[in-house]
Amino acid sequence: MAWLDSHLLTATVFLPFVWSLAGLLIPSGTEGGKTSLKIWALLGSLLTLAISVLIYQRYIPAGPEFQLTETVAWLPVFGISYSLGMDGLSLWLIMLTTFLMPIAILGSFNAVEQRLKEYYFLLLSLETGMIGAFVATDLFLFYVFWEAMLIPMYFLIGIWGGKERIYATMKFFLYTMVGSLLMLVAIFYLAYQHKVQFGTYSMQVLDLYKLTLGGGTFSSPQSVMFLAFALAFSIKVPLFPLHTWLPDAHVQAPTAGSVILAAILLKMGGYGFMRFAFPLFPEGVAYYQLTFMVLGTIAIVYGAWVAMVQPDIKKLVAYSSVSHMGYVILGLFSLNAVAATGAYYQMLNHGISTGALFLLVGMIYERRHTREISHFGGISRVMPLFAVAFLIITLSSVALPGTNGFIGEFLILLGSWKANPVLTAIAALGVIFGAVYMLWMFQRVMFGPVTHKENEGLKDLSAREIAVLVPLIIAVFAMGIFPNFFFQKLEPSIERFLARSIPGGAAVTQVVDPVTSSVQLVMKGN
Repeated sequence: MAWLDSHLLTATVFLPFVWSLAGLLIPSGTEGGKTSLKIWALLGSLLTLAISVLIYQRYIPAGPEFQLTETVAWLPVFGISYSLGMDGLSLWLIMLTTFLMPIAILGSFNAVEQRLKEYYFLLLSLETGMIGAFVATDLFLFYVFWEAMLIPMYFLIGIWGGKERIYATMKFFLYTMVGSLLMLVAIFYLAYQHKVQFGTYSMQVLDLYKLTLGGGTFSSPQSVMFLAFALAFSIKVPLFPLHTWLPDAHVQAPTAGSVILAAILLKMGGYGFMRFAFPLFPEGVAYYQLTFMVLGTIAIVYGAWVAMVQPDIKKLVAYSSVSHMGYVILGLFSLNAVAATGAYYQMLNHGISTGALFLLVGMIYERRHTREISHFGGISRVMPLFAVAFLIITLSSVALPGTNGFIGEFLILLGSWKANPVLTAIAALGVIFGAVYMLWMFQRVMFGPVTHKENEGLKDLSAREIAVLVPLIIAVFAMGIFPNFFFQKLEPSIERFLARSIPGGAAVTQVVDPVTSSVQLVMKGN
């Protein structure tokens, strides 16, 4: 078992990629071959999920900060190593990734019929990049996984996307690449500073946390380095006004691509802020705190307003992501345990609810080959199971109490009120606007008479589609009713995150009562 623990993270990271390589050997020229390839890809993602469950079982919240660690020298002259480890911040994002990938693959069984080998190879390769980024504890290795994710998504959108797929995928690639290059420069600067201050190069995140960098002014090293990291992560979130690549990418991407993009890739931005930008540059965070809280609030309201006027269901859901991820930024920059916990939980919530919305949109698109809201109406009459599933996920997205969305948004607003009541009051309007655009869309699509003949013969959910949606619906209620199950393994990591991110280093412990939703803060130290 000790051998397994010492290589468990490597197995989880690279199993999808190795499995996808083996899948290239499966003949896919016949219907039987195509079916075998689809099942092979699904089995690979399920096996990765099974291994991630072992990670969950072996993670001890009260144990060392990073667990199941692996370190092998890679380029020692520059302080670069193959170094993996995970904590509470990594744990739930790994679980989200491995949970959603089989669902995305199963959900795309009927959506893609051309170049199946390449399609499933890219999906599983993308999973390797995402998990790798969540467990890399060497900053250069993180950058390698961060950039590696771009390649599969670039081709998934560019080959299997819609009519304007080339424009969308180039925009996605260029936005992300520009921000990433500035982050790479900052990474090398940090390694150089470690050489200056400690005598050796290092890109280990725990070593870089110990650096002393000047801060407090616009041109100070902390402020400049923070902006370099923040640009890369803000593009990925995406934060207003760097969000414009997202609606194009979502609309043009195949269903599985949209699910992974919204549910996991956007979380790289929030994770990057929590793992690197905040603890490395606490004074830079303090200097720009109000700026990012304002941008997060703008994103909440702007994303909701633009979503409200969208005629395309998929574009509406895409802009809802801008609004929902704005809550994450507001919560993180509030710099207290309640808001930070809510921000992290909101990332998980958004992954479940928005991933499910894109799957539902994909299911109706496969039947009607249109996403225009005006082309529907009365769908609940002919697709009652679909309507029920859509309603549950819609209520999750608008943060109905008892669903996952409520917990995250409530904690964010409660915590951010302590930091800035005015911005919090404005952000709270996003809850109202979110209910307006989501419920109005649901009403126009599902209710009323069936006004288009094409909708009269639509088939309800198949057994495969039910299998896709049921785990997501269970997750919606499990996360909404039993949040402490998730907080128990997250709390120590949130405490360490805030201790490093607040100048002066106050350690914060949080207890959340899932029944009353009351929050008690216990300040220790400082």
